[in-house]
Formats: sequence, structure tokens, C-alpha cells
Amino acid sequence: MSLMVIPAIDLRRGCCVRLVQGQSHRETVYSREPVEVAKGFEEAGAERLHVVDLDGAFTGRPGNLEIIQAIAETVAMPVEVGGGIRDLETIDRILAAGAAYAILGTAACENPQLVEDACRRYPGRIIAGIDARDGRAAVRGWVDDTEMDALDLAKRMVDLGVEEIIFTDIARDGMLTGPNIAALKKMTETGARIIASGGVATLEDIQAIGKLAGFGVIGVIIGKALYSGRFTLEAAIEAAKAVGESS
Repeated sequence: MSLMVIPAIDLRRGCCVRLVQGQSHRETVYSREPVEVAKGFEEAGAERLHVVDLDGAFTGRPGNLEIIQAIAETVAMPVEVGGGIRDLETIDRILAAGAAYAILGTAACENPQLVEDACRRYPGRIIAGIDARDGRAAVRGWVDDTEMDALDLAKRMVDLGVEEIIFTDIARDGMLTGPNIAALKKMTETGARIIASGGVATLEDIQAIGKLAGFGVIGVIIGKALYSGRFTLEAAIEAAKAVGESS
């Protein structure tokens, strides 16, 4: 099975942007037409799309729901959505807007009952987003660090019914410094399907993550490397397939 390459669209004030290490003052606007960006990714061969509502992540309530719905209505691939999803009503709205999956980040740390209720209501459609800095979970758009061990949190999420986990190493996100393979491999101990995020800068990085496919890593989210022209989505997908065919 080859690694799924998942392009990212981060939404802020209706635009497709990238932040460096989640810092709101370090923003680059890449497009004012996020629906067109999503279409381009699908045409390039993406099997899934990762969308983050950054306004939601910082304020705790959805800020780009209409655009998320427009993206979901335009593309055929499944869309996973995160950012500011902290109650069941918001999960209902995100999934009703056409998202295939809702990603719980801050709520995963602070409200395990919500995770359990959501997994019961929407089995297989709730993803835990675990963002780590030096092995500790971070919340609220990476603004606040916690004392919670990221791996312990991941295991707890699986116990509550979560089947997929997106693991982000914050120190590497947007920095193009390569993924944290050791931390990623540790996450596979949870038994959940793992999606890697943060730091991918080269096709070799994708292939390094692809070698963990046999351990339960199913995908890699790529943002800045695509937007900054490090490589094309087509090339990334080919690199992931090459690892799958050789293993």
C-alpha cells in the first residue's frame, strides 16, 4: 500500500495562506481562490484534501464554513477539516457542509468526552489532530503548550474510538527541515492509522515517511513545499508510489 499524499489548504479570512510554526503574524497569502486551489490538487491526483480553518483555530468557532462547503461541493475527493472544532454542534455543521472527516485538536486534549461522543455519533469520521512540541501536546492553534505527553494522548484517543491521528511536529511545520521520523514511528505504537504532518521539504522526505507505511502511517500532509515550488504534487504522489512498489 502506497502512502497517500494529502495537500493542505489553510484558510484565513477567506484566503489560502501558510503560517510559519502556526504564528499568526508570519503569514504568506498564496491564493484568494481556495476553491480553485482545491480543484487543481484534485486534477493533479490527490486522493484526499486537508483543510484547516485558521480563524476557527484561533477563535474557537468556524470562520470559513461557506468556503469549506464550496470546496466540498466542487471536489470529489474526501475533505478533512480542522480548526476550532470544539463542540458537537460544530462537528455537525462541518460534516453537514460536506466534509468527510472532522479533526479534533484542542478538544482532544481538553474534552475527551466530546471525542467519545463524536466517535459514537460519527464512527470512522473523527480524526484526532495531535500537535507536539518537544514531545508535549500543544493546543489553541499551537499558542498554548500542555504538560500532556503526545503519545499518551494519542493512546487515549484510540481508547475513545478514534481510528486516525494526524501527528504534527510543530518545530518543523512550515520550516522545510524534514519530518521527525523517530516521533512519527513512535506514534504508530497506538495502533491507529497515522497521517504525518510538518517539515516535508523534499521527495526524499516523502519516501522516508513512505517506509513507515507498513507500520500504520497512511498519509502525509504537504503544504509549504507545494506552495513554494519545492516539487509538484504529481511528483510527490509518484515518489510515494515508488516506495509502495518497492516494499
